[in-house]
Amino acid sequence: MNKHILSGNEAVALGAYQAGVKVASAYPGTPSTEILQNFATYDGVYAEWAPNEKVALEVAIGSAMTGVRTLFTTKHVGLNVAADPLMTLAYTGITGGLLIVCADDPGMHSSQNEQDNRYYARFAKIPMLEPSDSQEAKAMVAEGLRLSESYDTPTLLRMTTRVCHSKAIVDTDVENQAPIPKAEGFKRDLKKFVMIPAFGKLRHPLVLEREEKLTAVSEKSPFNRMEMNDTRVGIITSGIAYQYVKEILPEASVLKLGMTFPLPATLIREFAAKVDRLLVVEELEPYIEDEIRIMGLAVEGKALFSKLDELSPDTVAAGFAKAGMLPFDLPAAREKAPGSEMPRPPLLCAGCPHRGLFYALNKMKALVHSDIGCYTLSVLPPLQSIDTTLCMGASISMAHGTAKAVAQAGIEDKRPVFATIGDSTFFHSGITSLLDVIYNKGNVNVIIMDNRITAMTGGQQNPGTGKTLQMEDTNAVDIISLVKAMGCTRVREIDPFDLEGTLAALKEEVDYDGPSVLVTKRPCIQLFRQDPQAVRVVDEAACIGCKMCLKLGCPSISQGGIIPDEEGKKERHYARIDAATCYGCSLCEQVCKQNAISVVAG
Repeated sequence: MNKHILSGNEAVALGAYQAGVKVASAYPGTPSTEILQNFATYDGVYAEWAPNEKVALEVAIGSAMTGVRTLFTTKHVGLNVAADPLMTLAYTGITGGLLIVCADDPGMHSSQNEQDNRYYARFAKIPMLEPSDSQEAKAMVAEGLRLSESYDTPTLLRMTTRVCHSKAIVDTDVENQAPIPKAEGFKRDLKKFVMIPAFGKLRHPLVLEREEKLTAVSEKSPFNRMEMNDTRVGIITSGIAYQYVKEILPEASVLKLGMTFPLPATLIREFAAKVDRLLVVEELEPYIEDEIRIMGLAVEGKALFSKLDELSPDTVAAGFAKAGMLPFDLPAAREKAPGSEMPRPPLLCAGCPHRGLFYALNKMKALVHSDIGCYTLSVLPPLQSIDTTLCMGASISMAHGTAKAVAQAGIEDKRPVFATIGDSTFFHSGITSLLDVIYNKGNVNVIIMDNRITAMTGGQQNPGTGKTLQMEDTNAVDIISLVKAMGCTRVREIDPFDLEGTLAALKEEVDYDGPSVLVTKRPCIQLFRQDPQAVRVVDEAACIGCKMCLKLGCPSISQGGIIPDEEGKKERHYARIDAATCYGCSLCEQVCKQNAISVVAG
């Protein structure tokens, strides 16, 4: 038996490879990104980053309909983008196995909401599996593909941040599994694959029939099991919450659910009959709890465990204490990690090319609709230069709506309206938004920040980088040429490290009546090494402690020592630049009016 320590994402990638998956597609999104990154390293497979999740799922559907086992991965909000094909795919079914891995983000570690995507399985009436650790994640991949092929359906594997990123011991040997079906290519079946209304009506009853069959499967699934101990309390749980329950209340009886759609109603009733008190411990929404109430069973859940944020051993212990199941306040007795009371706010990296742009936008006092990416951090002090962030691609559309509303309603608002969006996000869903602005003669100033990579999720390739996921050379989209081809006549490139030039360009665009596009083009600072010759240093004697450089929000700049009282001047702090982290972008030198910052000597 070979055992290795793997994260949940690594385990899914390994499980997919061992289960015969040949094609995988996704758009990078935390916490799911590493699944495809790991899968792409295996021999004999194809993996790609698609421009967005809708495209990625459609690629996966085309692959699965040819009989090839296929993987599609996404973070929770990405499934919203792919929901259109998903809902009809539930009707058509597939030929080869199709596993949809959806990574939810309770606690919003890197997301704009913490929606509970278990409801997508019920919405689409497709089977859903939920692993509680890396070993189960690997095993459920093969089972999900088997269910997919056996019942003509995609299967949803629902992960969460803790399962994706936590590591556990995994048996990496190929487990006993059915032979991998041989792909036989696409077979024409018009009534199955062409969803005109007449054929859709024929498929819907089959979806309902399939749901009944899958319910019977759920009742017998080895991933749904009773662990009987003290019958005074019975806890129904799933996913990472199972681990917390076993840690805090190991003596309780537990019904662990690994296949959570359809829910095994008979098994739940059997378990409930064996215990005196029934509780559900689950993250976010009362998905399981509500279903049990509909069954007519008395159950406790969200009255004890919050619908907000992710669960933890502490919050689960607090819920049990509230229920009177613990002899003392266990959360108070648990030691907190050092530094847990001193949160470290996220910042743009030292040398980030976005910093100069958002510093300039702050100076402009503009109304800025921003998008999803590293640059969203410019909402924090000291930059505080954006006003909205909603979802991928929304910045341009929202800016267009704002400008039209101000003009139509005669609102006295002289602030210029800007939309800021990254290169990968523009490819994801900003192109159609910009097309809308151009087509409808919008008066919006769009800034596309091309840092040559998908930075927020760790530096993945995109259609503008010239490399595929598997690092093959490919065509690189030229953003300026693309924007011109869409009909925008005013588009140019600017350097965000040139503050004076950036400010001048922004002011020029404000005076232009019509759609305009500025493209900032500087690579992400993580793509190259620090240049020691470009590091800046502060002349303490020249520094007057005005703190102008601190307004950039650069983590390399801090308040240094105190300059003592001289000639009636108050003592003050001089600025300090950390040479180990400075990348020499020169923004601090540009904002310093005392010329106290310069390139380090020799």
